[in-house]
Amino acid sequence: MGGIKRAVIIVLDGFGVGELPDAAAYNDGGSDTLDHVAEAAKGLRIPNLIKMGLGLIEGVDSVEKTACPAASYGRMKEASPGKDTQTGHWEMSGVILERPFRTFPEGFPPEMLRRFEKETGRECMGGKPASGTGIIEELGEEHMRTKRLIVYTSADSVFQIAAHEDIVPVQELYRVCEITRRLLDDYDVGRVIARPFVGSPGSFRRTDRRRDYPQPPPGRTLLEELCDRKLPVAGIGKIGDIFVHSGLTEEFHTLDDSDGINKTILALGKYGEGLIFTNLVDLDTRYGHRNDSIGYAGDLERIDARLPEITAVLDDGDVLFLTGDHGCDPTTPSTDHTREYVPILAYGKGLKSGIDLGTRETFADLGATIAEAFGLRLGFGRSFLKNILP
Repeated sequence: MGGIKRAVIIVLDGFGVGELPDAAAYNDGGSDTLDHVAEAAKGLRIPNLIKMGLGLIEGVDSVEKTACPAASYGRMKEASPGKDTQTGHWEMSGVILERPFRTFPEGFPPEMLRRFEKETGRECMGGKPASGTGIIEELGEEHMRTKRLIVYTSADSVFQIAAHEDIVPVQELYRVCEITRRLLDDYDVGRVIARPFVGSPGSFRRTDRRRDYPQPPPGRTLLEELCDRKLPVAGIGKIGDIFVHSGLTEEFHTLDDSDGINKTILALGKYGEGLIFTNLVDLDTRYGHRNDSIGYAGDLERIDARLPEITAVLDDGDVLFLTGDHGCDPTTPSTDHTREYVPILAYGKGLKSGIDLGTRETFADLGATIAEAFGLRLGFGRSFLKNILP
């Protein structure tokens, strides 16, 4: 088992560390989430990430460089086309896409919207790229008057459906999304997202009953391979949605990043082996997409402050990986994801520290490393397990 009995992946959603070489092709030239947030906030108070070696990663200029890093460190390049949550998580679990999901920068085609209305039995409005909070403010009052669903997209391959919980019950919204998911397989859309909200005009707010309906991964994932070996796999946050509830022993839904950390610690107390896979979504959803640099900085600092609670309950046979799935630079004019490198920090009480893992050519190197630790092999990725084992 390579000296490791339990692996923990914590994905800081939207945590990028500099533009990828092909970023300009995605209109993301110059993006650098971490450095730009630090500049906007006039510095970051993240002593635990500094201690692990975040500032030593190539291309990171805004974070203090420690002389004695507690973890091994590096950055990972996305080999798949695209810059969305599904693609990033799938790649780190060993599945690389050959072509990106379809996007709709000019809005959804009329024919698609007609099919949506016919097959769901619900009229809609919107149909354009928009900020989720912005379009609710724009169309929420009309939605409440007409009961027409608000549909919108972004730079990512998403079909988002917003409805007020008092106008369209959440279970009805979920039913519509399930039908839409089947319909949009014909259009190669990555995710359908239910976006319930509450409140009144001028004070609408989205609730925590969001639900994602993605396409399934087009290949076998690390999660499925581990489950086939009868090893527990706990998915925390939106991991279950991302992997279409496949390859998971148990799912823990979360209210926010603090709750995600609570659930991670809970899972560590419950499962003594296997994989605990956590997504902390607030950096992306609450701050990155809303171009809120100060809010992003504050959330990153709160996550950092709680890292010692996680490392305190790790055993000698554990390895903790901290990474991201894409960038979401809140300082750019766009409110969308950005095509960036993501950090990789590998920490374990029984592992080497201070190893420079360099620039990994694919996120799949993370999955390959965990697979090797459990005697498995994935189709993609180059393991760095030997680099970190004592």
